[in-house]
Amino acid sequence: MELEVRHLRALCAIADAGSLHKAARQLGMSQPSLTTQLRRIENSLGAELFSRERTGCRPTLLGHSVLSRARPLIAGMAVLVSEARAAADRSAGPRLRIGSTASRALAGWLRRLRERLPGTDISLQMDVSANALLREVAGGGLDVAFVHEVEGCPLRVPPGLDRRVLVEREPQFISLARDHPAAGRPVVELADLASDRWMIDPTVDGEWDGLRRVLSDAGLNPPVLHGDYLTASSLIAVGEAIAPCQPTSVPREDMVVRPLRDDPLGVRLLLFSRPGAYEGAGIASSGTSPDTDRAGDGDGPGGAEVYADLEAAYREAALQAGVYRQWLTRNKSPLLHAPAA
Repeated sequence: MELEVRHLRALCAIADAGSLHKAARQLGMSQPSLTTQLRRIENSLGAELFSRERTGCRPTLLGHSVLSRARPLIAGMAVLVSEARAAADRSAGPRLRIGSTASRALAGWLRRLRERLPGTDISLQMDVSANALLREVAGGGLDVAFVHEVEGCPLRVPPGLDRRVLVEREPQFISLARDHPAAGRPVVELADLASDRWMIDPTVDGEWDGLRRVLSDAGLNPPVLHGDYLTASSLIAVGEAIAPCQPTSVPREDMVVRPLRDDPLGVRLLLFSRPGAYEGAGIASSGTSPDTDRAGDGDGPGGAEVYADLEAAYREAALQAGVYRQWLTRNKSPLLHAPAA
């Protein structure tokens, strides 16, 4: 077998994550597939690159040697791809490539951007993995990414990206069947959900780890189902499960959305971009903003127009969600008094 760049990326992911399970999630593949790939790589080299232990995987001496050579190669390939894409962008006309995790603010954001940039080709790439989107931005595949960071589970941010914070802490609510015993309460206690089956999507970065920490802190150990949130909604509607949800979620005839007492689950909403990314969309750099920083590397350009449109779209979605609007009122959120876009 001839080694390829994807094989080197897999080796670096295993070393960085410290386990095959976490690395597989980061790479968007199953653990058995990654295990098979690692075995083939090791067979082609004739020796083990990682020692498998109960606590995870650690590079062997040969593994350290291979990794030390692999990382510069991967970085060089990323630069090559980024520069090639930038050259293609300059000849293809203005465009803005957006990546995002799920959000009800997206529709309003895209509408505002199309109105602001009528001659710009605006595309959208969705992904459940915020880390995957950030890698795409760093590699030049996307210009900007709107993502959420689960509290207590920091994102792996590539160096050099510019970051703006949209919401420092957004509470996560709970979705329940309309006939659930707790559905009639304006605020739900975690203890009232101790016997329910919780459903979580383990492919969403930090989601399972964040929920597990909150449940453990509350002394709860309920049954947990793993699956996507489209499947979850059908199970919730018939009372087979409950699930965390964004506060901007809207209720249905068979499902309600409720805040949790003391808001134990939270995420931070962030907008990331590459330096100079907005220029390809025909948007001039707006200079340094007090709300902007280059992740781990000082200050960077703002992309104020793109951020302002996202901020207005989020506020619109938040105020349209009745339960969230009530929460914002109780907590005297400045979001209620923000100027309209």
